[in-house]
Amino acid sequence: MNKWLILITFISCCGSAVAQRRPDYKKARRELVEKSIVAAGVKDRRVIRAMLTTKRHEFVSARQRSQAYFDMALPIGGKQTISSPFIVSFMTQSLETKPTDKVLEIGTGSGYQAAILSPLVKEVYSIEIVELLGRRAARTLKRLRYKNVFTKIGDGFKGWPEHAPFDKIIVTCSPEKVPKPLVQQLREGGLMVIPVGERFQQTLYVMKKQQGKIVRLALRPTLFVPMTGAAESRRKIQPNPSKPHAENGSFELKPTGNGFMPGWYYQRRLLWEKSDDAPDGKHYVTFKNQDSGRSAHLLQGFAIDGRIVPAFKLSTWVKHTAVLQGRSVDELPYVAVTFYDKNRRDLGNRWLGPFKGTSTWTKTQSRIRVPKSARSGILRIGLFGATGEVSFDKIEIRR
Repeated sequence: MNKWLILITFISCCGSAVAQRRPDYKKARRELVEKSIVAAGVKDRRVIRAMLTTKRHEFVSARQRSQAYFDMALPIGGKQTISSPFIVSFMTQSLETKPTDKVLEIGTGSGYQAAILSPLVKEVYSIEIVELLGRRAARTLKRLRYKNVFTKIGDGFKGWPEHAPFDKIIVTCSPEKVPKPLVQQLREGGLMVIPVGERFQQTLYVMKKQQGKIVRLALRPTLFVPMTGAAESRRKIQPNPSKPHAENGSFELKPTGNGFMPGWYYQRRLLWEKSDDAPDGKHYVTFKNQDSGRSAHLLQGFAIDGRIVPAFKLSTWVKHTAVLQGRSVDELPYVAVTFYDKNRRDLGNRWLGPFKGTSTWTKTQSRIRVPKSARSGILRIGLFGATGEVSFDKIEIRR
C-alpha cells in the first residue's frame, strides 16, 4: 500500500470515528418528543412537527448541548432560562395557531419559542428586555434563517403597538397580573397564553378577548424564572427566603377541575388518594409506572437564601410497592431538592432515598445543607423513570 493510500485510509477512519462520536441530535429530539411531549398529552400535529424539526441545541451554549434534549429548563444568562420543551409545546398548542396569524411573544430569551412558532404562523414579533439575550437571540434566529421572526429589545409588557393588533400573544415570563397594553393590542377574538401569579405559585392561563374584555381559563400550575426589571421588584406579594416551606405538603387540598395538584406543578402520572391510614390527614399522592424511563413526578419551587438558612430538615412519609430501577441508577424514586443561585445556575441536588422494593408507610428525614449562594430551590418527588408504585405524604421543609 503506497503512502497516499495509507494517508487516505487514515483520514477516512479518523473521520468515521469522529462522525460516530457526534451526538445524534435528530434521534434525541425524536425520543424527547415521544416520551416527554406526546406522552404528556400534546396532540397538535403541527406543533409536534415543529418540535421534531427545531434544533434546540442551537439555542443553548456549547457546554449545554448534551442536555439540550432533556425535558428541562437550562440557564441562558441574564438570570433567565430556556423553557423546558414540554412547556414550550404545551403553550404553543394552547395558542391554537393558524398560518395567517400574527403573533407577539413577550420574552424572547434564547429565541427557541419564536423558532417553534415560525413555521406555524405568518409572522412572529418578539421582545426581550435583557439586551445581551435580545442581541444573541436575534443573531441566532438570523443565522438559522427564521425570516418571519422580528425581534427588538425593550419592555415587553408595553407590547409592540406599531404592529398591533395581534391575533395571538404568548408571554414567557410571569407577571402578577395581565399587563393592560397587551390586552389592548390583542385582536378581538384573539388568544393570549400567559403565566400569572405569585413568584413561586403561578398558573398558566389561556385568555380570549371578547367585547374588549379578557375571559380566562386556567390550564395548569406552572413555574417561570424571575422577571428582569421593575415588574419583579414591584410584586405586591414577595416570597420570604428566610422561611422555606413545602406548600400543600400533605396533599389535603383538592385538585383543580382539570386534575392538577394545588401548590405543585409539572405533574405527571399522579393519583390523589384517600385513606384513613394516611400518615397525615386523609389524603396522599401516588405515582405508578410500568414503562422504564417514563416520567412520573411532581415539582414545587420555593425561595431560600443560603446566607440566612444554612440548613433545613427535609422529611416525608413514603410507601412503595415493587419498585425497580429504570434505565440508569438515577431513575429511582426520591424526594430531591435542587438549589439555584441568583443567575439560575444549578448548584446540585440533595435528597431522601432512593426507595426500592416494597415497604409500608415509613417516615424518613435528613438535614439538608444549603449552599451559601442558593437563592431558590426546586422540590421534586416521584418515580423519575423507575417502575412500580410509590406514595408520598406529609412532605416538610423546616428550619
